[in-house]
Amino acid sequence: MRSFLTVFITCLLMSCHSQKGALNSDKTTIESKPKLVVGVVVDQMRYDYLTRFYSKYGEGGFKKIIQQGFNCKNNHFNYVPTYTGPGHASVYTGTTPKMHGIISNYWYDKVSDSDVYCAGDTTVQSVGTLHKAGQMSPHRLKTTSFADQNRLFTQLRGKTIGISLKDRGAILPAGHTANAAYWFHGLDEGRFISSTYYLESLPNWVQSFNNSAVAESYLKEWNTLYNINTYTESGSDLNAFEGGFKGKDTATFPYDLKALSEYNRGYDIIKTTPYGNSIVVDFAIAAIEGEQLGQDNFTDVLTVSFSSTDYVGHNFGVNSKEIEDTYIRLDKDLERLINTLDAKVGKGNYTLFLTSDHGAVEVPSYLQSVKIPAGYFELDTFKAKLEASDVFNYKAKDFIKNVSNNQIFLDRQLIKSYGLDLAAVQQAIVNLIIDYPHIDKAYTATSMSNTEFAEGIENLLQNGYNQKRSGDVLFVLDPAVISYSVTGSTHGSALNYDTHVPLLFYGHGIKNGSTLQRTTIPDIAPTMSSLLGISFPNGATGKPLEMVLE
Repeated sequence: MRSFLTVFITCLLMSCHSQKGALNSDKTTIESKPKLVVGVVVDQMRYDYLTRFYSKYGEGGFKKIIQQGFNCKNNHFNYVPTYTGPGHASVYTGTTPKMHGIISNYWYDKVSDSDVYCAGDTTVQSVGTLHKAGQMSPHRLKTTSFADQNRLFTQLRGKTIGISLKDRGAILPAGHTANAAYWFHGLDEGRFISSTYYLESLPNWVQSFNNSAVAESYLKEWNTLYNINTYTESGSDLNAFEGGFKGKDTATFPYDLKALSEYNRGYDIIKTTPYGNSIVVDFAIAAIEGEQLGQDNFTDVLTVSFSSTDYVGHNFGVNSKEIEDTYIRLDKDLERLINTLDAKVGKGNYTLFLTSDHGAVEVPSYLQSVKIPAGYFELDTFKAKLEASDVFNYKAKDFIKNVSNNQIFLDRQLIKSYGLDLAAVQQAIVNLIIDYPHIDKAYTATSMSNTEFAEGIENLLQNGYNQKRSGDVLFVLDPAVISYSVTGSTHGSALNYDTHVPLLFYGHGIKNGSTLQRTTIPDIAPTMSSLLGISFPNGATGKPLEMVLE
């Protein structure tokens, strides 16, 4: 009997110890959070920039993130239009324009009968400049970001700082509750600014940075980092498909930025060079130190958007020597950022993800030169022809308020006063434009509202359609057809060259590996929320990527 009791008590104690160990293990898992989350968005980065320039990258930037982190190789946007504003908003809110409301960079506002900017806000004032460039806020963003949810979870003790060259690239990721968002104001100033939405004056560390003449130091020669003959992953330096800078006859290396700045909006020329990314990293490092990010028990969020990749892409195109050099140099700037995080926050104490807000099309004039279907859509010609057409014995121009972002906005009040059915007028417009050259598809707002599309381009259009803000007719252009200049690249479509972008995770709580499983941009914010153990953003429609997290 005594032997039985001894065995029973021993087993009981072992069981209790095992349960205590399991509880402690669960507690460790629940309480183990990164001290800092760093969200990196590389503006206009196609997925193939990872693979195309891979041999040119060093060991401490893109390669380090890929080799030690997790690579989602089949990551896509699941909506159109693929522009900067919607892209940044979708990455951080975990949803699409249908929910978060940022339907483009600029759009026609049906209520005010005027064009509005996604981050524009005349109710706030500039901080750090007298220029109106600081009149910005996230007030048009309808949902929360994961950074907002982290602020709420930590009772506002976890900080959020947003940084970019572009105001929208800093503001929309940081969300509504950010401590601050900073963006670069060029022209004759060359400084980072903010708005009274966040603060009344720039912190000392920002003022010190602006007074340090960092921007001035980047008005220097831009030549290729390595011998240009080794840049075999891009086309010839001299070609007919690139824009270039005012004041220089050819879009060829080298570029004397100091001399050219006189003809290219002063310090703004830095944006269209790799040095724009460099100054963002300089400022991000200053923010890590100045704000003491990742130095306490409350997770902070730092959002960093690299915009120069977009400016260079628009100017020189996807296949340019300039874009190759920009990514080679960005790789080194990423290495600088990671080294700083390792030194200041500590290896294993932070989580970083890297993605893009959209891709870009090869320059259509180049595609035409190699016999790939492509072209240009003349928007003004299209508008004129549309307005001159007849709709129910009326001129179409009587009904049209605005044509923008591949959408047609109708005068609903006028249509009603004529006793016409809105859905019938919408369909009549569709029937008019579907035969127009380079228009591939067209849909009515009524179909977007009343029909659920589970797949195809219709699904992407529906995810990008906001019932209150979007137009009455949506149209889609042929593949590789754009409304743009014949030099340089742009974006906005539902095609793979615009939707397929990188998604890399690295650091605390991240598995090492890769997947070809399809992932979407709205999956990022729920994944970060799951890592932090916080609520998902309030409009999130994406799903946590379980295979990414340890």
